[in-house]
Amino acid sequence: MPRPRSDDKRAAIMAAATRIIAVQGLGAATAAIAKEAGVSNGSLFTYFDTKADLLNQLYLELKGEMRAAALGGLPAADARTQLLHMWSRWMDWATAAPLKRRTLAQLQVSDEITASTHESANRTMTGIGEILERGRANGPMRDAPAALVFALSHALAEATIDYIIGDPDRADEHKQSGFDALWRMIG
Repeated sequence: MPRPRSDDKRAAIMAAATRIIAVQGLGAATAAIAKEAGVSNGSLFTYFDTKADLLNQLYLELKGEMRAAALGGLPAADARTQLLHMWSRWMDWATAAPLKRRTLAQLQVSDEITASTHESANRTMTGIGEILERGRANGPMRDAPAALVFALSHALAEATIDYIIGDPDRADEHKQSGFDALWRMIG
């Protein structure tokens, strides 16, 4: 009879995978992840059928966590105010969780992440996309493809996060400067 799955063990595997992938990359062995999680390699495969399954689930979990951070406490306000709130919370999450950010960046471009997982992650990020869409409705990029606007916004966010990490004493200033650039681009 198979052993029942433990939410705590699954969480330990996901946390270990985040740490190991951030340091060793996507080629890290599942045995290293299992060891870091304090479970046997066989136990890891009780929770995830394959390494690819683990990576896809980790990607969805990290995207969901990022979304929850960005949209948490979202005020009922105009698009600019909501976008600033979302931007600030995204910066806070990314700078407080650099290993998650690094792992998410690697997973984003991995061939192991399936098209259906990318589609699911995109659906998870719908609230963020809706705020960006409202923010650009009357701006200079209103006619640009949404995917281009999202890619440019993401690149600007990543650059801002890098500056915040490199100069934490001026984090608020960098966060505001990045947002000002975003708003000039889309608002």
